[in-house]
Amino acid sequence: MRIELVKRSQQSRVMSVLSPVIAVALTVIVAGIVFFLQGHNPLEGIWYFFLEPITSLWGIEQLVTKATPLVIIALGLAVCYQSNNWNIGAEGQLTMGAIVGSILPVMFPDFVNPVVLPLMLIMAMIGGALFALIPAQLKIRFGTNEILTSLMLVYCSNLFLDWMVRGPWRSPQGYNFPITVDFHEWAILDGHDFGGVYLNLSALIALILVIVLAVVMRSTLKGFEIRVLGQSPRAGAFAGFNHRRMTLFAFALSGALAGLAGMMVVMTEIQKLQPVISPGYGFTAIIVAFLGRLNPVGILIAGLVIASSYLGGEAIQTSLQMSSKVATVIQGVLLFFVLACDTLILYKVRIVAGRAGEVARA
Repeated sequence: MRIELVKRSQQSRVMSVLSPVIAVALTVIVAGIVFFLQGHNPLEGIWYFFLEPITSLWGIEQLVTKATPLVIIALGLAVCYQSNNWNIGAEGQLTMGAIVGSILPVMFPDFVNPVVLPLMLIMAMIGGALFALIPAQLKIRFGTNEILTSLMLVYCSNLFLDWMVRGPWRSPQGYNFPITVDFHEWAILDGHDFGGVYLNLSALIALILVIVLAVVMRSTLKGFEIRVLGQSPRAGAFAGFNHRRMTLFAFALSGALAGLAGMMVVMTEIQKLQPVISPGYGFTAIIVAFLGRLNPVGILIAGLVIASSYLGGEAIQTSLQMSSKVATVIQGVLLFFVLACDTLILYKVRIVAGRAGEVARA
């Protein structure tokens, strides 16, 4: 007896919409089991992890702050994945974007001008895009697997950042800690009060990007090209679309958005460079992209859902004395259920009786 996956002739649209909800519900159940096995009341653990962080204005502020980079990165990854290019290295592109964007405040601290901030964002996007083009070029020229190359480059970028803050860019006033000089006032994003919730420009940029990409993917020729080449490269070739150019475009766009997100994280949360600038936004954004069904509006909602897990990890650490790494486990469980639900939408499970050899001959 063996189990086979048989492709469905027709996919259920209802299940396509409901599958993220089902994945979240199953994740909540598994989270309750995890809390129980750790010796805690499951309902209490679920409350602290999923709900308590958003019961205050400060929690909502932090939710938006952590959701913003996830949404921005996931938007770029969604374009990549829809074009059948698998960029797994957004975390490295985030890091390189932050490094390139920090050149002005670190190397030219006396250049204090209102144009510094937009220049930093533009430079970060260029840095992230150029770094993302490395696996794209390797795929086009040598046929290398972009999953492996983009992932390995994450470690290169992290080591490069570590070397920079411990060496050439180490602050003389940093008491020998591996940090750069603090960014000046024109190189940081300050929050503004919106009814007791302090938000900065990055949240607005994320919202604008959601709207722009939603329009592009639904109503423009470029969006049609992305979908066609992703679903059928041969049909795209007949339509005159170039798969190699699309690979470069998709990687450059996703890298640019990852670099932009990295720079804004540094501008808002750290305001200098240090060995670690991201809690794994680039990897978590993969979950956000798939949970949001690769749809810009869905990604916005999914970003808020996943961002709450970061806050939940902090909440159970302080309230239940549990490791914040539980949040990473729950994020992984959520990704598993999302992919499992998607698999069952595309395929149906069939149990085949008899020996494999007899089945093959039949």
